[in-house]
Amino acid sequence: MDVTIDKHSGFCFGVEFAIQMAEDEMENDKTLYCLGDIVHNDMEVKRLYDKGLRIIDREDLKNLNNCKVLIRAHGEPPETYKVALDNNIEIIDASCPVVLKLQNRIKDAHESMKKESGQIVIYGKLGHAEIIGLNGQTKNNAIIVSSEEDLDKIDFNKSITLFSQTTKSTDGFYGIVKKIEERIGNVQDIADSRFITHDSICRQVSNRVPQLVNFSREHNVILFVSSKKSSNGKALFEKCRKNNKRSYFIENADDVNESWIKDNDSIGICGATSTPMWLMKKVETKVLTIGL
Repeated sequence: MDVTIDKHSGFCFGVEFAIQMAEDEMENDKTLYCLGDIVHNDMEVKRLYDKGLRIIDREDLKNLNNCKVLIRAHGEPPETYKVALDNNIEIIDASCPVVLKLQNRIKDAHESMKKESGQIVIYGKLGHAEIIGLNGQTKNNAIIVSSEEDLDKIDFNKSITLFSQTTKSTDGFYGIVKKIEERIGNVQDIADSRFITHDSICRQVSNRVPQLVNFSREHNVILFVSSKKSSNGKALFEKCRKNNKRSYFIENADDVNESWIKDNDSIGICGATSTPMWLMKKVETKVLTIGL
């Protein structure tokens, strides 16, 4: 039996950076607050909780004073920084550089589009932490779309500037671009300059899909490790299952079922951008004991 952990799986740069910043801070302070789950993985959140990381929400933030609060990789809207300033809260900013750059681009585009009564449209998941931060750059005036049905929110007689949440799929983004172009064409003949698109998807994340497709085809069995609350995990697992019917979604080593594995199987272990490497290694250890 051969067992391989996908070298491309595990934390993306932004999440890894945020966790390292949290651990560095907790070496000096017993308690560090974090605005929202630092990563969508309960076991990693528990590991950091044991070190002193406490998860809070935006309402909790309003009631805190004279402490340190970590902003996770997803980024935050301007209002969060204002509350922190008013409450003498020291911000430990672990916003992903890719997200910060996108926030600035959306803010600038919003100022430009206001001059011609245009619209900022963001392809992403409504309510997602990153989307809240991005929309905040427009004073929450952006139009958030995740499906063709959401395009009904757009006025196709006005200028449109389209961005994407950094973790969305490129196929989904360009599918939305095509649908918007079709609707513009159905309304009237509008010059291309009135519909501006920005492919703002993080390539470290989007490249996981072709890498994962190849990995799933190289093995008899795929054990995909992820939290059930991770939308990225659910999407990537479906890519595995589409290319390998013997793909199984697990949250930890205890979920491994011995009946899934045969003596001569080649087993691939992979995960989402929110899956820690230490968790995949625990799954590897469990699988190897099955082969004894």
